[in-house]
Amino acid sequence: MSAQIRLGIVGACGRGASFKLACDALPELRIQAVCDTNTEKLPEARQRLGALEQYSDYDEMLRKADINAVILGTPMPFHASQAVAALERNIHVLSEVPAAVSVGECQRLVAAARKSHAIYMMAENYTYIKSNVIVRELVRRGLFGIPYYGEGEYLHELKELNEITVWRRKWQTGINGITYGTHSLGPVLQWMPGDRVASVCCAGSGHHYRDPRGAEYENEDSCVMLCKMASGGLVKIRVDMLSDRPHAMANYQLQGTDGCYESARAWGERNRIWLRSRCKDMNTWMDLEQLSDEFLPDFWKEGMERASKAGHGGGDYFEILDFVDAALGRRPCPIGIHEAMDMTLPGLISQQSIAEGGRWLAVPDSRTW
Repeated sequence: MSAQIRLGIVGACGRGASFKLACDALPELRIQAVCDTNTEKLPEARQRLGALEQYSDYDEMLRKADINAVILGTPMPFHASQAVAALERNIHVLSEVPAAVSVGECQRLVAAARKSHAIYMMAENYTYIKSNVIVRELVRRGLFGIPYYGEGEYLHELKELNEITVWRRKWQTGINGITYGTHSLGPVLQWMPGDRVASVCCAGSGHHYRDPRGAEYENEDSCVMLCKMASGGLVKIRVDMLSDRPHAMANYQLQGTDGCYESARAWGERNRIWLRSRCKDMNTWMDLEQLSDEFLPDFWKEGMERASKAGHGGGDYFEILDFVDAALGRRPCPIGIHEAMDMTLPGLISQQSIAEGGRWLAVPDSRTW
């Protein structure tokens, strides 16, 4: 293994540029190349990111650039094909979410990851939010007992953003069902370690908005996906990118035999938790922050200052830290190919379910492909 990650950032004029601060904080990583189809802004992006090379064609960058890793900060429909192309050249991949936009793409991506000598990681940054990390550690130490029910919600009105980043109009609000569910499902899956979604059903709330051209959004305003877990547990995921309301993109709940967690739903509220071992009775909540000193892992405490500058509640820093460690062989990849499939496939199957009137459908397990 090379002792340095020589990185190519794809989508460097957009989302990819936001990874700069996180990359700059890691001495083992160097931004070697940038790639974007926006040729007008590409030179400025190269200079801002401190890259030595620039490309407007992704395949050309893979062929010519002196890189051994890529970050894919591109629109959703490109994630899988770009990841496969890199993996086939044994180039490490950190891909934005979701991993793919069809089950067929997922199958091709899994096949490429199995054959490649490089690692694949999905950049689900919401799993690194401080409160989510604390809950994960509480679960790991057994304070929730057996987790058996969870909720995740991503409520992010983006009708205007649809018109600026036009790919969203098709891939996020132009397909009915859960099109962007990994931010909601990812943390909950980590709170149910060793479990996976076995089947889903999905229903929507109807159509109440039109785009600026007067067309009805194909995606129903609020879509809810019920997930039956392999263990028998249940998870509810709600995604709403159309309803007029304040943003609430990180709503979560977890119920276990010995604990219950409810995240803050609005500005000024607190994340609250009940633990049998810590609370005097079943009518008393604790502020989750009271448990921070004891249960926030050392990696988060040590990286807190650097992470605070990197965006997404520190997630952008910590996911790149994990990616670098995995690529250098220091520790296993936390959101590798199968974890990425566990977070991505339920949403894809939900789109089939809602088209079939909310019928329960099995979610494939990529480990058996």
